[in-house]
Amino acid sequence: MDLYYICTIFLLMDKMKVAKALSKVIEPQTGKDLISLNIVTGLEVDDKTISFTIEVPSANYPHKGALNMAAQTAMLEVYPEAEVHVHMSVGKQPQRPTAPRRILPQVKNIIAVASGKGGVGKSTVSVNLALSLKSQGARVGLIDADLYGPSIPTMLGLKGLRPKVKDVNGKPVLLPLDYKGMPVMSIGFIIEPEQAVVLRGPRLGGIIKQFFNDCEWPELDYLVIDLPPGTGDIQLTLVQTVPVTGVVLVTTPQQVSYADAVKAMNMFLLPNVNVPILGVVENMSWFTPAELPDNKYYLFGKGAGEKLSAASSSGLLGQVPLIQSVQEGGDSGNPAAMQSGPAQEIFEGIAKKLVAHVEKRNAERAPTSPVEIKI
Repeated sequence: MDLYYICTIFLLMDKMKVAKALSKVIEPQTGKDLISLNIVTGLEVDDKTISFTIEVPSANYPHKGALNMAAQTAMLEVYPEAEVHVHMSVGKQPQRPTAPRRILPQVKNIIAVASGKGGVGKSTVSVNLALSLKSQGARVGLIDADLYGPSIPTMLGLKGLRPKVKDVNGKPVLLPLDYKGMPVMSIGFIIEPEQAVVLRGPRLGGIIKQFFNDCEWPELDYLVIDLPPGTGDIQLTLVQTVPVTGVVLVTTPQQVSYADAVKAMNMFLLPNVNVPILGVVENMSWFTPAELPDNKYYLFGKGAGEKLSAASSSGLLGQVPLIQSVQEGGDSGNPAAMQSGPAQEIFEGIAKKLVAHVEKRNAERAPTSPVEIKI
């Protein structure tokens, strides 16, 4: 990695920090922040100098002074020693952009389940969360978007099955497989179980788009997307293709897991992505032996779930301890959410909290639109 690239990364990080600070500055007439209104232009960060322009609706706009002072104050809270230059110019009246034609209009909420690294139990959470939502009366679908490591066919006992193809106006359309009334789609239904998926970015994105555009999904209250770990092509294709309602972050209690999960969080919170974090699930939180039910052994440390929920300004949806039935259910195709016991109760609690967070998000924010990302 050369010096120019390193400097470019740090410059981007500084601009993101400035944008986050300006997202707390409210324009008085609309009650919305400067970043969501998209009225901050010409942002430059050079050593200790920060400069940008705020576009106001008219030359006689009455709040110029107050807005200038608020922006200055927000910058100095982040960079106390900076020299801040705020310019005002007359721009277009802020308007809510016209929503493009929506893909999957029959789906009310699209929930992405994400993590910063593999091995934290993201697919386990996705499957059991989807089934818990369904057990509470919601209409739920599930997409396995982890194309390199599709594990949902095994976890639902659907390994080796193939989706049917239906002709719709001369176009072949895939019919998701059914698991106890829940439609499910995975590349694991298309390739052989031991076949390696060797695809570059454009092909990965093409498959994800087919899961949305070329599959016949019924009317759903929730479509849960099990993402691969990290912040790669599949995540970018997702937010460019469909209006994601929000993200559930999965971490283990370890600080190394938290460090990676923060990166995934920050991708969704980028100003030009702007997908809210609905909450955090901490997996493998502790271990309690059956013979010592009052004991908790924190094998992977503690605290990452609460720390991540605070960093994302969301909430801790729940903590899932190491329970043998969760592992056995995933391997046998009979998930823990379908069995009576402590694991089922934990996932039901997580699902109830998620529903409340989704309702709050939908009441307070406009629907997310697919975004345009230029890398």
